[in-house]
Amino acid sequence: MMHSARLWTAFTISFSLILLLLTGCKTPAKKKVEATYGPTESVLEVVAVLRRHIPDDTYRFPPATDFTGRNVYRSSLLRMESIQRIHANALRSGYMDPVIHFSKGRSLERLRGYDLAALQYRTAEDRDSPLKDQAKKSARVCERIHHAVGIGIQSVNPLGDDANGADEGLHQTPEEVTQALDERVALLSFLYDEEEDSHYQYVISEEIEHADTVRAAWFVSHRYQIPDGQLRALAELQRVVQRHPGSKNKLDHMLQLADLYDDLAHEYVDAVPPANLDFDPALFQDLVDPATQIYEAVASYDGTAQKLEASRRLEAFLAFTLTVDNDRFSH
Repeated sequence: MMHSARLWTAFTISFSLILLLLTGCKTPAKKKVEATYGPTESVLEVVAVLRRHIPDDTYRFPPATDFTGRNVYRSSLLRMESIQRIHANALRSGYMDPVIHFSKGRSLERLRGYDLAALQYRTAEDRDSPLKDQAKKSARVCERIHHAVGIGIQSVNPLGDDANGADEGLHQTPEEVTQALDERVALLSFLYDEEEDSHYQYVISEEIEHADTVRAAWFVSHRYQIPDGQLRALAELQRVVQRHPGSKNKLDHMLQLADLYDDLAHEYVDAVPPANLDFDPALFQDLVDPATQIYEAVASYDGTAQKLEASRRLEAFLAFTLTVDNDRFSH
């Protein structure tokens, strides 16, 4: 990673004259006014911001944002594409192509566009530049990640055009689902070990976490169609929480687990009203206690959006349990 950083520094500095080509003759006062809100003026400016955030651990921490609040990797990609359009004449000689394509590859791999990132790296590799070797290596890594994440069931966009009937795991058994996702995680874990001391370890960790959450989501959505589905769904969500305690999404994983306990408690009361003789207070309490404890745990994390979510859900859930108690003792 240090070697890659030196390549970036040497290459981008060698093109510092691009500032003269891509910036107009503006007065210092005008440039100061436009510094915050004006468009990006040079490739060098975008690369400088991007280089700073390539080593970021996006598995443990949220992606950095720019002054607009946008994901820095997404904004870098958009600004680089904007520069290519606006300054097409200044860049038509192609001498900035390697750094442009390499930078776009770095942005795309953090946006889960591994196939597109590999294409950008291959294009940078075709140019004669100090980035050639690193582009070749990064292309191979992105291609392997893209291959791995294509194994097993995928997340379905519920608002996408293909949302209806897009559940590819509908007719699969739990064993088939877990076997395919275990294969995906195994390939990613092997690549993780190969990429020691590389920013790709953070990228791969995110993909392993994503595979685990997709697996848990499948069991939650199919819990009425598989044997012991409720217990299996709870176990899978607990597995995600236990496997990723250092993730930036830890609180979200905990909320999902608490929500399932919450849902099961509501579903149990709907199926077996508290006034019924068949209502089992102990079984109901087995659902109430973990939901309450997890909501309280998440609500204790100050300065997070999940704190507010957990607090509100806890209030609603406790109100629900009070209603159940009233129903039990009012008949």
